[in-house]
Amino acid sequence: MKDILVLHWQGEERTETVTFLGETFTLQHKSCGGDVATAQELLAAHDGHVTAISLEDMPLTLELGPARREHAWGQQVVTAVQTTPVVDGRIIRAGLERWAVILADRAQPGIFSRKHVLMTPGLNHNGLAHALEKRGCDLWYADPFIYFGLPGAPGIGSRRSRNQAAPPSLERLKGMDYGRLYPSPNGAAPENSPAPFAWADVIAGDIAVIRRFAPAQLNHKTVAVEYATAEDLADLQMRGVALVVELMPGLGGEYGRVPASAATIEAILTTLQPDPEAALNEDAFLDLMADIDWAPAIHTLQPDEMGVNRFAFVIHPLHVGFVHKHKWFRWTRYLPDDLVEAVAAYLPPLYLSRITGGQSPATGQRVEGILISLGATPRQMMRHDERFTYKQLHRAALMAERKGARIMGLGAFTSVVGDAGITVAHEADIAITSGNSLTVAATLEAAKQAVVKMGATDLTKGKVMIIGATGSIGAVCSRLLAQAIYDVVLVSIEPEKLIDLKRTIQAETPGSTVTIATRPDEFVGSCDLIVTATSAFGQRIVDISKCKPGAVICDVARPPDISKEEAALRPDVLVIESGEVLIPGDIDFGYDIGLPPKTAYACLAETALLAMDGRFEDYTLGRNISMERVKEIYRLFKKHNFQIAGLRSFGEHVTDEVAAHKRALADELRRDPAALTRVQQESGAKLAAMPVQAKGVRSSRSGRGKWAMAGAVMVGVLAGWRLWRTLSFRA
Repeated sequence: MKDILVLHWQGEERTETVTFLGETFTLQHKSCGGDVATAQELLAAHDGHVTAISLEDMPLTLELGPARREHAWGQQVVTAVQTTPVVDGRIIRAGLERWAVILADRAQPGIFSRKHVLMTPGLNHNGLAHALEKRGCDLWYADPFIYFGLPGAPGIGSRRSRNQAAPPSLERLKGMDYGRLYPSPNGAAPENSPAPFAWADVIAGDIAVIRRFAPAQLNHKTVAVEYATAEDLADLQMRGVALVVELMPGLGGEYGRVPASAATIEAILTTLQPDPEAALNEDAFLDLMADIDWAPAIHTLQPDEMGVNRFAFVIHPLHVGFVHKHKWFRWTRYLPDDLVEAVAAYLPPLYLSRITGGQSPATGQRVEGILISLGATPRQMMRHDERFTYKQLHRAALMAERKGARIMGLGAFTSVVGDAGITVAHEADIAITSGNSLTVAATLEAAKQAVVKMGATDLTKGKVMIIGATGSIGAVCSRLLAQAIYDVVLVSIEPEKLIDLKRTIQAETPGSTVTIATRPDEFVGSCDLIVTATSAFGQRIVDISKCKPGAVICDVARPPDISKEEAALRPDVLVIESGEVLIPGDIDFGYDIGLPPKTAYACLAETALLAMDGRFEDYTLGRNISMERVKEIYRLFKKHNFQIAGLRSFGEHVTDEVAAHKRALADELRRDPAALTRVQQESGAKLAAMPVQAKGVRSSRSGRGKWAMAGAVMVGVLAGWRLWRTLSFRA
């Protein structure tokens, strides 16, 4: 058994027996009571009587970035020792910190990725800072605030790369009282201390310093320190800290794991050196460090944070009115819409809310989401090149990763632009899905329910049209619908792809009747079901006046292809939105996404479903949606008890009474061909008088660029606003 003196600047005295790397050690914890002379006396008394000495909170050397200074008191203290090696943890700390961050990330992927990190302090934690920077973290140093009460640029600490020279304050620190370098955790925090901690996602450094300077509320934060005692964990739990990561390996004790500092572990490793005369440096410890079989202890302090899988979902304003409604931008209603819409596209991704309460009744797995919005409307996305939207989505992915999400879904038009998520997935470090697999499954289920509501008894005898058939959603819808309704009409502006799709369907579904066309007009009057899944703007997607009595139109597009005014021309025709989904659990989106409470778009639901099943992988990407993926996501849908929400038409539930009224009108028109002709002619005339549009965008583009100069000025204002937002540490 080897004896080790663990000398504390301040603290309780005790003796404990521990095991490490198969050896047993007696740790004699002594306190010098904050007095250099007492420290020298204790060191002299134990010199030659213990195998190693560990200095706790008494560093011999101070390091910050590439700069290093010897501490005056430390050099004075060790003069009392002639024989026994004295260590302070400097040699192994950096290596173990880097290793610990890697191991923690393996245990909980993304635990440190892209986070805002407040180094509290950064002093003597170069390895930790380096490892966090490699994971894309944004680091700020609280050292000037802690040691000198001096705020940094934004009123908190110093933002500094580890490669920059250490500030002149390091010269002052080398003579500072150890009690100020490592203060007691007890005592009141300065009044202005909440600002840096509010900004941070992760607070990293020394436990005593963090407890001394952190405010009373640290909700949802992660704390990364060398070690934490039961008292430390209880204190942090009361402050609302979510996770505590102990970066150093624990020791074996009589009652389980014993937390240990880098200095104590270094002292233990010193006693295990094969050559006692060898110089103490990192190379001398590498083999022993490689023998340590460990993982950082990760403590979940809040019950609500335990076992939660996190996802993110990106939305955007469907039209400029959504911008006006946001509480931060209500003032924009007094500006020209063209200007507001153009400038909003340049806004950085905006965090909207947390999605809470999702839980699988089958497995008990809980999920939480992050709702993020871009500023561009679909029209603006189409006016800019693909790279413009890719960049915004990449920034959204970084935000999602920082918030702890491991998969991000692309909502509405963000899944349409460019290559439908492939580039975004390639550039992001988290999984990406367009959500289109579940969108297809939910759409087909909703369409089936709608056709049945309108009186159909045998779907195999009907006829279905898919407009936008060669698109990512349209193509797989066409293939699946052909297996249920054998007479299909495929409409697209891409004739070559239509031919290819027709051949695919005929090979998959022998006996099916497949008609292809570049315009729907000729076939609208014979179809029982019409599915629109286009990305077209400023066009009339379907002439509803020509529809068959009692037809169902399922409008998958977002924004929709058909307006409420158009639908009102034929009250016997049922226009429904694509299938919306009920996510199991007491779901709360924290934001009005334009649907009834607890109701989600299918693409959002797919993202939540994948998180619930632990499938953190790129799932639905590109324009060739796999039928196997659609069927698989539907199996997961059933497994976790997701449900199709009630049918909706322009935001209103389609009740049995509404469906019965439409059926009655349709029956009258079927019995009276002359009345049908009259209704079609009258509704056609009214439709012709309406502006031609799709996605709420009229075909006319007059006025474009009218506000270009004002827009440029506005962009400059927004850029300044963003800079202010960054410097103010708005989370």
